Amino acid sequence: MSTGVAARDLDAGRERDERAQQPEGAFASNDPWLLSGVIALLAIGLVMMTSASITVADRNYGDALYFLWRQLVALGIGLCLSIGVLRTPLEMLQRLSSFLLLFALLLLVLVVVPGVGHEVNGSMRWMKIGPLTLQASEVAKPCVVLYLAAYLVRHGDQVRTQFIGFIKPILVLMIVAVLLLLEPDYGAAAVLFTTCLGMLFLAGVSLQRFSLWGVVAVAALATVAMLKAYRLTRLMTFTDPWADPYDTGFQLTQALIAFGRGEWFGVGLGSSIQKMFYLPEVHTDFVFAVIAEELGFAGTATVIVLFLFVVWRCFHIGGEALRSGRAFQSYIANGVGLLLGLQAFVNIGVNMGVLPTKGLPLPFISYGSNNLMMSCVAVALVLRAAHESRRPPRVWSKKVPHAN
Repeated sequence: MSTGVAARDLDAGRERDERAQQPEGAFASNDPWLLSGVIALLAIGLVMMTSASITVADRNYGDALYFLWRQLVALGIGLCLSIGVLRTPLEMLQRLSSFLLLFALLLLVLVVVPGVGHEVNGSMRWMKIGPLTLQASEVAKPCVVLYLAAYLVRHGDQVRTQFIGFIKPILVLMIVAVLLLLEPDYGAAAVLFTTCLGMLFLAGVSLQRFSLWGVVAVAALATVAMLKAYRLTRLMTFTDPWADPYDTGFQLTQALIAFGRGEWFGVGLGSSIQKMFYLPEVHTDFVFAVIAEELGFAGTATVIVLFLFVVWRCFHIGGEALRSGRAFQSYIANGVGLLLGLQAFVNIGVNMGVLPTKGLPLPFISYGSNNLMMSCVAVALVLRAAHESRRPPRVWSKKVPHAN
């Protein structure tokens, strides 16, 4: 009889623990501050991407809102994926992290296979799947972050104290970077490699070892950049775009003109001149320049502050998770914060002329279905980490049944 009572108490304790692990709703127990920052960026992105793309969409497709409809579809898919992630325990993703890495590597290999990959502007970065276009590098970003987070949980001490523990994930990253460079996608390779180095540093790798490999990574990326004439031209052009404003410096000079016209408060929403076929890739890589022209310094400062806030919240959640003893959740939050922050930093730097021209979208704002969907998934991972870090600890019934 006492055994039956003890079994019922144990089952009840397990049931309570399972309920504690599950969200009461899609966003229960998550971080409302992070969510608010992302929603603000999404709202600004939809408005400014639409404003920037109206002229191009009307001329090329006969529908001024063509890109808006597609972006809304991508946002809907991204939200559905995010809800799925929010309802998935991160422990499950931790177990599946190696398979997710292999899946990402498979996509990166397939996308460079002739006949499978879809070429756009000389780059093989996409695959056609029915009416959808899949960009392998965007899928690879959260997969690599999940893999590295799981690796740091399993081999954290070895990574911090032994060379072999540190070099193993570096070799994996090098394989991913080589596949990205074959597309070629130099920007994604640089951002992903830097993100993972940052994760290793935050995990406790010594500053000496981190600095050494940081120098090696920078040297390797610089060498790769110089192997191709067009990459070397970009590196040289951004230092003085006005030396050739009608050819190699055309994009950057037009972006700088947009910043100059915007002044403090902009020329007004929808009143940009540079989007009238002067500034190439105006709704993707250079949408920030349109924000500068139409909303001025006030608009650009608002976007930058929002990105800083989102990145800070990711690191804050990572710190909370680490203090609660959940290392995997901490590494994920830090990795996503680095990933989003670096992408925003590079895109804004390119638009302002302080970094070489590189085709990286501005998360949540630039037009691009794959980047938008994967950015939503990445934020959902952080929100799930926040939920798990703040949930009640496991409670098991310790009742001792009375003997009958």
